[in-house]
Amino acid sequence: MGGIAVSTVRSFASRARLYFAFTRPFTLLPPTFGVVSGALTAFGSAHNPDPARRFSASVLMMIALGSMTAALLNAASNVINQYHDLEIDRRNKPQRPLASGAISTVAGVRFAALLYVLALVPTWLVVVYPSTTLWEKATAPPGDHQCFFIYLAGLIFTLVYSDPAWGRSKRYGIWANLTIAVPRGCLLKVAGWSTVGSVLLLEPWYIGSIFLLFLLGATSSKDFSDMEGDMAHGCLTLPIRLGVERAARFIAPFFCLPWLLIPLGAWLPDPFGAGPVLTGDRTLLTLLGLALFGWGAWTARLILRDPAALARSENHPSWTHMYLMMMFAQIGFAIAYLA
Repeated sequence: MGGIAVSTVRSFASRARLYFAFTRPFTLLPPTFGVVSGALTAFGSAHNPDPARRFSASVLMMIALGSMTAALLNAASNVINQYHDLEIDRRNKPQRPLASGAISTVAGVRFAALLYVLALVPTWLVVVYPSTTLWEKATAPPGDHQCFFIYLAGLIFTLVYSDPAWGRSKRYGIWANLTIAVPRGCLLKVAGWSTVGSVLLLEPWYIGSIFLLFLLGATSSKDFSDMEGDMAHGCLTLPIRLGVERAARFIAPFFCLPWLLIPLGAWLPDPFGAGPVLTGDRTLLTLLGLALFGWGAWTARLILRDPAALARSENHPSWTHMYLMMMFAQIGFAIAYLA
């Protein structure tokens, strides 16, 4: 009996590791960082709704809930994308759980549905000050549940990107990039902000737009190595539409130019209110923008120096730098607003 119990535990642990790998865990870090950073940015901004500016239990719970659900939503997106990309992955990435047969397609769809539910439903409880108790948050008017509706919009974008029934924008070049950049760039930052303050302001959307523009081009760095499988299954990504060299020239500026909007926003006046557009520490925001611009310019140089390398390598350095720059920017924004 003891042997059977140990075997069962080992089998469960093995399946858990398999399903965890199925979510592509490395990609879950940026959304987690993004929500925490967005929340801390809102907390340190001039628009914090709590006049006492306290890191109360309610605020900490909202930030934790928002970051956890963001990771789950990204995991759901990764899983449903692998389901709809099964034939492509059998050619490009045969080692993935669905493509290898380690997880059945039925189990994959059920897992995606579970992740979507776990990602969306809890966000109904994310309501900002002055609601502090769970009862106040749960029974607040629909207009106070800004976080829930932002996550719902993000969920819809993941389906539009992957699912043929929703359009499968992945087939259409720049539209594919847009349906990645909006939820994972703009809405992610706004969702983080919504765990602490109202999003009916210019500032959270301005910050989100910076990340949107970055991802609008940078997200294509992964498409080059997948060209053979994408072309065979009708996904006309930018490298396929434009060719490797032209696509590389197109995406390179997106790695650096959007970051210049950070120092610009720190000094431009807000047309809808008092003070600048970005209300964090001006000096730190300026340094952050310039540092990211330099990093992005160096990454763009890597791309343009040998565009063909993007198609030869499954994980070109530009793809890694894209994620590292995102996380560095998230941390930088939090520091600039809490300083």
